Amino acid sequence: MQLNRFMSVYEIVQYPDKRLSMPGERVEEVTPEIRRIVENMFETHYAAPNCAALAATQLGVPLCITVIDFSEQKNQPLCLINPEVISGEGETFTAEGCMSVAKVHERVKRFERVTVRAMDLDGKVREYVEEGFMAKCMQHEIDHLNGILFIDRLSALKRKIINLRFRRG
Repeated sequence: MQLNRFMSVYEIVQYPDKRLSMPGERVEEVTPEIRRIVENMFETHYAAPNCAALAATQLGVPLCITVIDFSEQKNQPLCLINPEVISGEGETFTAEGCMSVAKVHERVKRFERVTVRAMDLDGKVREYVEEGFMAKCMQHEIDHLNGILFIDRLSALKRKIINLRFRRG
């Protein structure tokens, strides 16, 4: 993906904003408008320090699109449109953080290996079989697109403590 000077950076929506709990809408076709949104999502992603991935819903864009690139040089962009986990195996329980839930890192149970079906920027439906950090990223972002935050996967007590922290500011 070629970045250009006409792109803009979105504001990353912060918890407890209710937009984060709203699922994104499916994208029926890749139009020039969708391509522009994806370019702006990557621009936002690359501008945010320590950002591995972003979902459109985190940016106030109610669409089922996510962008991922955790390469050191930020030169391996992956865009998933309407992604869904179609199978998973194994289990991992590792720390996660989120650009929309500042300064919170908690261990979350995820599949170790996933198969994800998604449309790419050419409008082709593809399947991705991933494991490790990429599998965790994909699951985290797909959760966002379904209106689920990683903190929603924590125990009730941990969620209560996090909510208290955010209410206090």
